[in-house]
Amino acid sequence: MPLSAYAEAQAVTLADLMAWENRLIVQGFPVPPRCRPARIEVIRHVRHQYACPACEEGVKIAPAPAKLLPKSNASATLLAYVATAKYQDALPLYRHSQVFARHGAEIPRNTLARWMVQAGERIAPLIETLRQHLLTAPLFHMDETTLQVNQEADRAASATSYMWVQRGGPPGQQVVLFDYDASRAGRVPVRLLGNYAGRLITDGYEGYAEVVRRNGLTHAGCWAHARRKFVEAQKVQPKGKTGKADWALNQIQKLYGVEKQAKALEPDARYALREQKSRPLIDQLRTWLDKSLMQVLPRSALGKALHYLDNQWPRLTRFLDDGLIPLDNNPAENAIRPFVIGRKNWLFSHTPSGAHASAAIYSLIETAKANGLSPYDYLQYVFATLPTLDDDDLNTLLPWQWKETLPI
Repeated sequence: MPLSAYAEAQAVTLADLMAWENRLIVQGFPVPPRCRPARIEVIRHVRHQYACPACEEGVKIAPAPAKLLPKSNASATLLAYVATAKYQDALPLYRHSQVFARHGAEIPRNTLARWMVQAGERIAPLIETLRQHLLTAPLFHMDETTLQVNQEADRAASATSYMWVQRGGPPGQQVVLFDYDASRAGRVPVRLLGNYAGRLITDGYEGYAEVVRRNGLTHAGCWAHARRKFVEAQKVQPKGKTGKADWALNQIQKLYGVEKQAKALEPDARYALREQKSRPLIDQLRTWLDKSLMQVLPRSALGKALHYLDNQWPRLTRFLDDGLIPLDNNPAENAIRPFVIGRKNWLFSHTPSGAHASAAIYSLIETAKANGLSPYDYLQYVFATLPTLDDDDLNTLLPWQWKETLPI
């Protein structure tokens, strides 16, 4: 029987029963979990006005509480809830509107969209602070995926735009940044990386070549992408047969086995282990590759896998010379996956401003997750605290700073 129904039947108040239940919890007795549905509350801020008839200095009123969106009735908790549900849980805004209507609050979809755009604009200084931290990292990962923006000047609604992601930083201080751009051209990485001169990990897309050349970056490739090509080749092999794709996949799996052993090591020790175990595997793979390239049709699935491996070889083998360089670009792919999943539900952005706002909010959510924080709790904290801070104090909003203030 629900707790409220039991209270009515026994002529006791629900508050009494909840107090009794809380005492049981404190004393260590097991209590069945209870689900409390979400509810919407209206928070009223009463600001009294005072006037002094003697001094004639006019009417005095207390300042209004600082808000992320000063002329909106959206609280920090409501904004955090909507942002988390859309960008973390992939719930489109029109469904948000339906959910709110069931709770007695009529909030149109376009109002929710406007709130998200305004919130994205307000957190732009914090995003820039995260960017400056990211650009000090010794290495970072980059990737990009498609996005449709319906109302963009001089472009058709069906034109393909792109969301770019960058990820880097030491453990416990990871930064994940999303950036929208209508182009996939090499000028975009040039803009995003600025004067960065460290290590860059990407897939095989040649659009990164310009920034690598300009900045003198150490550019490493992704073995996960190389492996994927051989998996595709393996699928078209005759059933029950083994072939070259199987041999390549087995060799790549051995490389990952070495990386598993090296995961907890410092860069110098990881470099030494790779010299001992990974380099012989790479030498065997190179010898096999040179022989196989002459035996396989270039346009076959296996031929494409072999030529990809050959073309990317200098980048794929760069990890042997540097213990900091990982074997693949999976951190960037893992960061961009929630965006790809969300895109299947909300399909597109209406305007570039909406795409930029999405990029900013995705950045905060994925950065929070990368540092072990609850996205909703972190967004609520940022939305409530940001209006009270000057730009010089934005470092206090970085996830690893806030995490230190959490109660144990």
